[in-house]
Amino acid sequence: MHPLLNIAQEAAKAAGKSIRYHLERFDAVEIQQKGRNDFVSQVDFEAEQRIIQTIRKYHPDHAILAEETGRHKTNSKFEWIIDPLDGTTNFLHQFPHFAVSIAVTENGKLQHAAIYDPVKDEMFSASRGEGAWLNQTRIRVSEQKELENSLMATGFPYYQFDYADEYLAGFKRFMTETAGIRRAGSAALDLAYVACGRVDGYWEYNLKPWDIAAGALIVQEAGGLVTDFGGGENYLASGNILATNPKLYKHMAQIIGQTAPKNRKN
Repeated sequence: MHPLLNIAQEAAKAAGKSIRYHLERFDAVEIQQKGRNDFVSQVDFEAEQRIIQTIRKYHPDHAILAEETGRHKTNSKFEWIIDPLDGTTNFLHQFPHFAVSIAVTENGKLQHAAIYDPVKDEMFSASRGEGAWLNQTRIRVSEQKELENSLMATGFPYYQFDYADEYLAGFKRFMTETAGIRRAGSAALDLAYVACGRVDGYWEYNLKPWDIAAGALIVQEAGGLVTDFGGGENYLASGNILATNPKLYKHMAQIIGQTAPKNRKN
């Protein structure tokens, strides 16, 4: 295992331990509202600090982009992209589906990734060129080649609704042309599940880099394709992401291309 991936896993598990602690003492959790349907708790902040402390222990010079505390700039070519609790709304409802997501870029290119589900004790991880793993088992995207037999994952718009009609048009297409759609509430785990074949494809609008950076690399290293809605690699900047196996990509991309608003294709 690459040393940076080892650190990412150590940091993710430290954050996961903190999350589990508070889940067992949920009545004491303090909650704040950042915006419409956008919540944060002291659990998010504490988990993020556990991650940053772990990184700083080994690499005090590395840059960090974190959901709650923003960008910690340095002159390093390495940057860590952190979501301490992806699926906060699930956590706040004690719905046991959320994860810690950590990615590492070198000169702006994704190199290492770890997504940790502290409820199931599942660690999804990857390093560029080294494949993808679930705990100690190598994982691959599904071999499904028929859209009608596929299981899809997505995320619904939850605070910005100016493209709701276009989203629903795409959702209707996938609903009627696949075996089913799941909306579980964690983009990181949606991508991890594409990587290990639990779902066959995933699409979502308007995400943040910390939601999808780690998952994107894990899907790619598991043999999948990850693009923006125009077929390019701008998904971290645009927040619009499509991930699936190579056999389903063309059909999924066609539906997205026909239903996404023009200003959402990248």
